[in-house]
Amino acid sequence: MEQKPMLNITCVVGARPNFIKLAALILEFRKRPCFSVRLIHTGQHFSPEMSASFFAELELPEPDLNLGIGGGSQTVQTAEMMKALERVFLESRPDILVVVGDVTSTLAASLVAAKMGIRIAHVEAGLRSFDRTMPEEINRILTDALSDYLFVTEPSGRNNLLAEGIPAERIHFVGNVMIDTLLRFREKARRSDILARLGLETGSYIVATLHRPSNVDSPDRLRALLGVFRELAHELPFVFPIHPRTRGRIAEAGIATNPVTLTAPLGYLDFLHLMSNARLVLTDSGGIQEETTILQVPCLTLRENTERPVTMECGTNRLVGTNPQAILWAAREALENRTGQAGIPELWDGEAGRRIATVLEQLVPQLPLRDTIGQVA
Repeated sequence: MEQKPMLNITCVVGARPNFIKLAALILEFRKRPCFSVRLIHTGQHFSPEMSASFFAELELPEPDLNLGIGGGSQTVQTAEMMKALERVFLESRPDILVVVGDVTSTLAASLVAAKMGIRIAHVEAGLRSFDRTMPEEINRILTDALSDYLFVTEPSGRNNLLAEGIPAERIHFVGNVMIDTLLRFREKARRSDILARLGLETGSYIVATLHRPSNVDSPDRLRALLGVFRELAHELPFVFPIHPRTRGRIAEAGIATNPVTLTAPLGYLDFLHLMSNARLVLTDSGGIQEETTILQVPCLTLRENTERPVTMECGTNRLVGTNPQAILWAAREALENRTGQAGIPELWDGEAGRRIATVLEQLVPQLPLRDTIGQVA
């Protein structure tokens, strides 16, 4: 007995941003009977704060497999992930691999799939900082070069891919799945009591995140940035949900943090509510540049470059670098001069996941029929 072809999709997730993006995709895949989806967690972020809570909050299914690969250098992590994923792919033989973002697991999974002849779909393709000292930039470039289907979030992504010689027919401008998730859970996040727990009032505090190696691995750079945070904390309550890696670097360097309020990493809903009601956000995160644009919250990006230029062109983001005086000047200007509504990037409308699923659904007629136990007929 035969059944209609079904697209066997394997999604590989490894880090916090991937969870947020995958929530929108898994929701869409589940709606379509032509998809069979398997979720693999590499374990890249393996603390409960950085992974397990996200599955519950974002209504994601428990992973079909957790590889438990965490710690070690990026080279070690990449190698271990590749060895484990090769065994998994040999056993399950997915029709297509879906990867998101630019983390270590994104590249590791793509390398294995490419060598095994498995088609690759890269969600959030084409973003470029043009700074190859960033590990994420290497991951982006290589993953895009290997991918068969490249889903871009903003016009710069398409332009970058075309400039690199990617055929136009492989590129699909679909919008931003991270924004799909934000819009879906925004109302639920409003019920968070995080402001009460931290003693904060709406619109009267600053939030910061910091995790990139360029900012936290240099004791001098980290000390300078914490100095900015401490100075601003004398003007408004200042909340710093701290990445475990950053906390370790602060402790190693003996850097003072008072009067900044440090918290453990927050769950998605708590952090979304905290960010939504902030007067100002300081960050080196790519995703937060995007989220603050939708939330219409002023954002200062503490980097010399950004791979998300649309957040500056029509959003609330401003690239300020890492010079302490420049950051302080920009922060005080933002606090004193509240601006009106900024723009919303094209197709950031909560429908990106649906558009991606529609593109992939068109692959189903190309597949061979399978019998009732899932083998090729």
